[in-house]
Amino acid sequence: MRAAEIERNTKETQIKLRLNLDGTGDSKLQTGLGFFDHMLTLFSAHSKVDLTLDVHGDLDVDGHHTVEDVGIALGQAFAQALGDKQGIRRYGFFVLPMDETLAETAVDFCGRPCFVYNVKFPVDRVGNFDLELVREFWQGFANAAACNLHINVRYGQNGHHISEGIFKSAARAIRMAVEFDPRQKGVPSTKGTL
Repeated sequence: MRAAEIERNTKETQIKLRLNLDGTGDSKLQTGLGFFDHMLTLFSAHSKVDLTLDVHGDLDVDGHHTVEDVGIALGQAFAQALGDKQGIRRYGFFVLPMDETLAETAVDFCGRPCFVYNVKFPVDRVGNFDLELVREFWQGFANAAACNLHINVRYGQNGHHISEGIFKSAARAIRMAVEFDPRQKGVPSTKGTL
């Protein structure tokens, strides 16, 4: 089973995370941020990874440290669970319509972190969730997972739909990339390592 457990403790956040790449999309989440829990639930369901997450963060300050550190912990868990990446597809991409929004994600679990984010939100917040934190989450994930991650929203008018489109398209792209390719022998690289 390709799984990982991450415990990340700082003066700002305490995170316990369990991940199973070969799951069914089950999630048990508690971050203290309702909208963020909703996005992570969507991510788990559409990537088909099982995700258990318990977070205690300095929400009296704001949600920044919680969201960024969860992104880092999730990226670490993916890196750990993928191991040497034998037999995976490596690349994944998905274009997702979410009502009036069109979001696209491309990912390469290549061992080199790179993050490109072309997203404009028409509003600053959804409820009490600061939408600039969506970028912080995925930046933390890309760095810790050591992947190339490109997220683009071609168009959209609703902040909730844009965020949801991002998390769902990323989930589907990541699902594709971490799946086993029956034709792939060994590591999917001409260099022989990732």
